[in-house]
Amino acid sequence: MASKPPTGDPVQDAPQVEAPKHAAAGLPAIGHTLLMAQQQMGLRRTAQTLLKVNQKDGFDCPGCAWPEGDKRHTAEFCENGAKAVAEEATLRRVTPDFFAAHPVADLATRSGYWLGQQGRITQPMYLPEGAERYEAVTWERAFEVIAEELTALDSPDEALFYTSGRTSNEAAFLLQLFAREFGTNNLPDCSNMCHESSGSALTETIGVGKGSVSLEDLHQADLIVVAGQNPGTNHPRMLSALEKAKSAGAKIISVNPLPEAGLEKFKNPQTPQGMIKGAALTDLFLQIRIGGDQALFRLLNKLIVETEGAVDELFVREHTHGYEEFKAAAREADWDRTLAATGLTRTEIEQALAMVLASRRTIVCWAMGLTQHKHAVPTIREVVNFLLLRGNIGRPGAGVCPVRGHSNVQGDRTMGIFERPAPAFLDALEKEFGFAPPRHHGYDVVRSIEALRDGRAKVFFAMGGNFVGATPDTEVTEAAMRRASLTVHVSTKLNRSHAVTGRRALILPTLGRTDKDVQRSGRQFVTVEDSMGMVHASRGNLTPASPHLLSEPAIVVRMAQATLGAKSAVGWAEFEKDYATVRDRIARVVPGFEDFNAKVAHPGGFQLAHAPRDERRFPTATGKANFTAAPVEAPELPEGRLLLQTLRSHDQYNTTIYGLDDRYRGIKGGRRVVLVNPEDARELGLADGSYTDLVSEWKDGVERRAPGFRVVHYPTARGCAAAYYPETNVLVPLGATADVSNTPASKSVIVRFESAGREGGGGE
Repeated sequence: MASKPPTGDPVQDAPQVEAPKHAAAGLPAIGHTLLMAQQQMGLRRTAQTLLKVNQKDGFDCPGCAWPEGDKRHTAEFCENGAKAVAEEATLRRVTPDFFAAHPVADLATRSGYWLGQQGRITQPMYLPEGAERYEAVTWERAFEVIAEELTALDSPDEALFYTSGRTSNEAAFLLQLFAREFGTNNLPDCSNMCHESSGSALTETIGVGKGSVSLEDLHQADLIVVAGQNPGTNHPRMLSALEKAKSAGAKIISVNPLPEAGLEKFKNPQTPQGMIKGAALTDLFLQIRIGGDQALFRLLNKLIVETEGAVDELFVREHTHGYEEFKAAAREADWDRTLAATGLTRTEIEQALAMVLASRRTIVCWAMGLTQHKHAVPTIREVVNFLLLRGNIGRPGAGVCPVRGHSNVQGDRTMGIFERPAPAFLDALEKEFGFAPPRHHGYDVVRSIEALRDGRAKVFFAMGGNFVGATPDTEVTEAAMRRASLTVHVSTKLNRSHAVTGRRALILPTLGRTDKDVQRSGRQFVTVEDSMGMVHASRGNLTPASPHLLSEPAIVVRMAQATLGAKSAVGWAEFEKDYATVRDRIARVVPGFEDFNAKVAHPGGFQLAHAPRDERRFPTATGKANFTAAPVEAPELPEGRLLLQTLRSHDQYNTTIYGLDDRYRGIKGGRRVVLVNPEDARELGLADGSYTDLVSEWKDGVERRAPGFRVVHYPTARGCAAAYYPETNVLVPLGATADVSNTPASKSVIVRFESAGREGGGGE
C-alpha cells in the first residue's frame, strides 16, 4: 500500500554527513527507486506505471530530456525518472478539504518537500481578493476570472505567459498562439534560466540553437568531454551511453568543480556485471575552479593552433568564417593566467591536450555549469571554436551536446515559446491563422520579474513549473509576484508558487504525463522533443487523479474562448476535441513538422533536421560556422570570500524535492548544507559541522542572506563552495545575469560567511 503524506514538516537541523560515494546506480538505486515508488503508488500501480515509462507505446518520462535508443529495455527509466513518475502517479490527493484546513499563510511556511508530498490536486481552486484560503471553483468561473483580468488590462503586454519544460508540443503551440492573438510576445520559459546561453551561442556560431549529436554519435565518439554537468543525478540514463562509448574505446574527460560519483563509476542496473563490478568512466578529471571553463578551452585552442597538423585546414577553409581573427586571439592565451583562472596544473592541461589530439571524433557535453555565468555565452562559443578547429561538427561521432534538463523544454521552444520570435515564424503564424501577431519582443524570465516588480505587468499565467522556486533573488521575486492582480498556475501538485499569490489567484489542476487523456473524438496522445531532436508520442495509461481535471490543451482552448470570444480568428473548439488538428496546424507553421501526424505515428517518432549535423550547412549570418574571439573572463574573488554554485541534491529534480538526502555526496536528513574545501574552511575558520549564514555580495550593495547552513568539509575545488537550490536562490541577484542570454548567473555567486549564532539549523 502507498503511505500517507507527512503531516508536519520534517526537522532538518542536524543533517548527517558521511564520506561521498565513488560509484552511481547499482543495488542502492534499485532499492531507493522501489521504496519511493511503493510509498507513492503502492506495488500494483508501481508495476503498471513504470513498465510504460519511455516505451514506444507508453508515456515520456516527465523528468529529463535524455533520448531513448530504438531498442528499449523493459525498465527504460532511471532512479530519478522513477521518482518523478511516482510523484505524479501518486495515490495521495489534495482536495478542497485540504485547502480549508491550510490557509495560504500556513502554506507559505511549509517546505517545498512537504508541499510536494501532499499529492495530486483534484479540483480548480480560487483565492478571491482578501481571502485567507483557496476555495473550490467551477472551471467556468475560473476562466471568467482570467478573462476579466486580461480584458481589463491597459495593454496585452501587461500579461505574462510562462511555460515549464514539462508542457507538451501541442499545449505549447496553443499557448503561444493564444498569447500572440491576445497581443503579446511575453512568453518567458524555463529555457531562460538554463540553456538560453547555449541557444544564444549556438545560433550565432553554427546557426541552430540545439545540439548536433545523436545517441549513436555518442557511441561512436573517440573522446567525450563532460563539462559543468552531473549526469549521475541530473541525467542518469546518460551514464549508459557513456558506458557504451567507453566499451567501444572512447576516452572521457570530466570538467567540474566537484567530483561526481556518476562520472567516477557507473554500476549499470541493467546487467549483472554492471551491478557487481561497474564501469569506470572518467579517464581524466579536471577539477576546475568555478567559471574557469572559457580560459581552459581558450588555452587548449591556442595549443591546437600551435601544433603542426592539428587543425583541420580543409574544414576551416571551406566551412568556417573568422578564423584568422580567432587565431590571433587564441595565440594571446597565457599559461599563468589560465592556471590561475582554472586552478588546474600545467600537467593536467597537457594531458587533456594529448587526448584531444589523439581523437578524430570529439563531442563536448555540458549543462548548467557552463550556462549560468556572466560569461556563459562566450564560454560556449569557445567550446564551438574548440570543435571547429578539428572539424568536429557535421561528422559522425562528433559535435555539440548541450544536455537539456526537462523533458520537453527543447520542444516548447521549437513550438514558438520564445519572447523574441523569428520573423519567419510570425509570418507563418499570420498566414495560417489570419491575424497579425505582435512583432516587438516580449519579456524573458528576469524581465518578467522586473515588470511585475515595477507594475508594468499585472497578470501572471504559468503552464506548469514552480516559478517562484526556480527564479533568482527570492525576496525580490516574491514581492513582485504579490504585486500582480492575478496569478494563475496550471499544476498537478502543490509547490511554493501557490503560496505566493497576486491579489487574486487560481490553481488549475491538469492531467499529467501518466494520465489517460480522453476527449470527444476519443483517446488522445501528445508529443515531445528530446535533447537530441527526436519527436515522439506520449500516451498516459492511468485513470486521472480526479474527474475534475482538464488537459493542458483544453485549458488553453477554454481560456482563449473566454478571453477572445467572437473576436478570435482561430477555430479554437476543434483543438480540444482532437489534438491531431493541432498537429495539422503545427505542420503548416513549424519547419520540420510537415506531415506531423503521419511522422509521429511511426513507433519511436522522427528526428528533426539539423543542417550542421546533416549537411555541414550552417544557416548563420555569414552562411558558415563562425569562429569568435571574445576576451577571456573569469570571476574575480575578493579576499575572504568563496564562489558559490547552486546545485541539486540526488533526491531532487529541478525544484521538486523527493527527499532530504543526497546519497552520492554523503548527506542525509537535511538540505541546508554548504560544501566547502577543507583548506578554504580552515582559512576562513569554518569548522566541519558548524553553522553559518551565507551572505552574497554584488555591486548593488544589497544584503542577501541565507541563514543557518551546516558547513560540510568536502573535496570541491579551492576557492569554491556549493549549496542546494531553491534554498540558495535568495543569494542570486536578479540583475546578475549572463551577457546576451540574460540567464541568471546562479553558478558564480560571491559569498561571505557569517556566524549563524546558533548550533542547529532550521527547516527547509
